[in-house]
Amino acid sequence: MLDTARPTPDGEWVTACEADSADFPEGPGFAAFVVDAPDGAGLASRAVGTYAPRFPSPTGDSPFHGEIHSVVTATLRWLADQGYSSVRLNASPDGREGPPMQPGHLPVEFLDAQRIDFVEHPPPALSPQERGAVDRLWEEAKAHNPTAFDGPLVASLGMDLSGPGPSVVRWARMTYRHRALRKLRPAEEVPGSVFVTVLLPTEAGLAVGRGSPTTATPGHWSLPGGSAEPPVAGLPLDMASLRRDAARELAEELGVDIAVEELRLWGLTRGTRFGSLGFHFLAPPVPSALVRRRHADLTVRETKQGDVPELDKVAFVPSAEQAARLGSGADYLQQVLSRYFSA
Repeated sequence: MLDTARPTPDGEWVTACEADSADFPEGPGFAAFVVDAPDGAGLASRAVGTYAPRFPSPTGDSPFHGEIHSVVTATLRWLADQGYSSVRLNASPDGREGPPMQPGHLPVEFLDAQRIDFVEHPPPALSPQERGAVDRLWEEAKAHNPTAFDGPLVASLGMDLSGPGPSVVRWARMTYRHRALRKLRPAEEVPGSVFVTVLLPTEAGLAVGRGSPTTATPGHWSLPGGSAEPPVAGLPLDMASLRRDAARELAEELGVDIAVEELRLWGLTRGTRFGSLGFHFLAPPVPSALVRRRHADLTVRETKQGDVPELDKVAFVPSAEQAARLGSGADYLQQVLSRYFSA
């Protein structure tokens, strides 16, 4: 087990662990079960059982307390690569279906995006204390980043998936400053965001960009995209308006113009923390040289105007693993790329 799990061949912790484990009692006091991953890259599964004495109780319980430490590293990694957003663990003595254990969540889950209606609701009410805190936090953000803009955005109030009809997205008109609620409320009481991305294929892989220092996520890699904007009064929020948002973001961030009708919805994700909804659109393939040239021209043009490009670097990734090597990324990025390339 130690040879399989050690991060370095001669780590000092290995020697210490070997010495300590030698003191464990024989038989029922200590047991370890290990299965190596088929590719040799670490553990597929490991379970260690130990016990410790405790004071007797009036209920007549055993004076020993048992504990199991278990990991299924390779299996979880494989499921993540397939694009699965959550894993249900079951425990039973004989390996059959047992009572569910606490599920482990990945950053996003994939939802059925075949039929969706959008219903506008009033924005959530803020107490006077919350409103004051939101304004204060926004002023602090502005002081740190003078280019921050309190523009309008579409906030997600939830998505109703039950019933035979279309799924319903409940949304409200809010502004960027209200993201400060993430610091003031429990996650389940914070409105999520509605955002769009574009999967832009090239012969070198999908185009991804790194957020510039003036963005909300500096240094993080993502697909080209951004927050959805509320429609003007009298017009609905629908898939057509989200498709227009996606085409606009692609032009603003990479300088690449794709006709709106050429974008098709590829997938829908929901964040497991705040419930943010990501609408991911697939564009037709373009040459990577074109993307580099358009982004370079856009950078020169915006710099001359005194602006900072939203993406300070562009790369092309042929796999989710390659994207991970670039550095920190958007919470959805690895799962979206894993599902795209596995298909």
